[in-house]
Amino acid sequence: MASISALAAAALLAACSSTPFGAPVASSVSAPAAMSAPTHEGGYLSADRIEALAQAVPAPSAEGSAEQAADRAQSDRYRAYEGGDRWLLATAHAELSPRLAAQHFDCALGVRFASAPTPRLTALFDKVLKDANGAAELAKTRAFRPRPVGVDPARAACTNVSAAGRASASYPSGSATVGVAYGEAVAVLDPAHGAAAREIGHQIAVSRVVCGMHYPADAAAGEVLGRAVFAQIAATPAFQADLEAARGELAAVRATGLTNPGCAAERAALALPLP
Repeated sequence: MASISALAAAALLAACSSTPFGAPVASSVSAPAAMSAPTHEGGYLSADRIEALAQAVPAPSAEGSAEQAADRAQSDRYRAYEGGDRWLLATAHAELSPRLAAQHFDCALGVRFASAPTPRLTALFDKVLKDANGAAELAKTRAFRPRPVGVDPARAACTNVSAAGRASASYPSGSATVGVAYGEAVAVLDPAHGAAAREIGHQIAVSRVVCGMHYPADAAAGEVLGRAVFAQIAATPAFQADLEAARGELAAVRATGLTNPGCAAERAALALPLP
């Protein structure tokens, strides 16, 4: 069976952090001084719609609550995957830039997106990214919850994370929001493979928990938000026009007959049981 490293190389992954694995360390993390609302432009949705979507996100569980304790305990169980195949797949999923993110869906669609130019799909992903991330970042300004890698400075992250990144807000997960919105977009792009595309969107969210960048509840809230954002995106005429253009590009990609050589490794990683 192919090594997951083949998938990592094919997906142009960043190197894993060399931060050592350590036991939980007590840490008091407070909200950054600047938690101002981000500006929003360039997506499919208006600022008012983004605001409404962000406002609909429920608050995170209260500090010291049983729900928070259970969430942290589950997060700690994900430490067992550090350095393994699912961890390395999570490093791939951390790349969500519009130009490269389509490649996460290669195996779901049975194609190789890098085999032909896809500027219209990249532009579509860029707008989805701006809407999904914009809603998540706005929601984060309402209540600060620290990241697992912020609460425990010794916890490894599967990508290089600055001190500011460790201290940034965790709820809801912006990467989960974006990943799920991408998955919904790809499912509409190729309905015959819609279920598989949505599963990859979900797995991108799971990867953030594997990475120690978010708690399970952060990722779950991000998934709900991502679906809500995309539901509104899909209703816009601009998205429908871009979708038709992107379908033409997908047809050209499929016509090359190429597939991603890392798919066996991806299947193996996704088959691993999670806590």
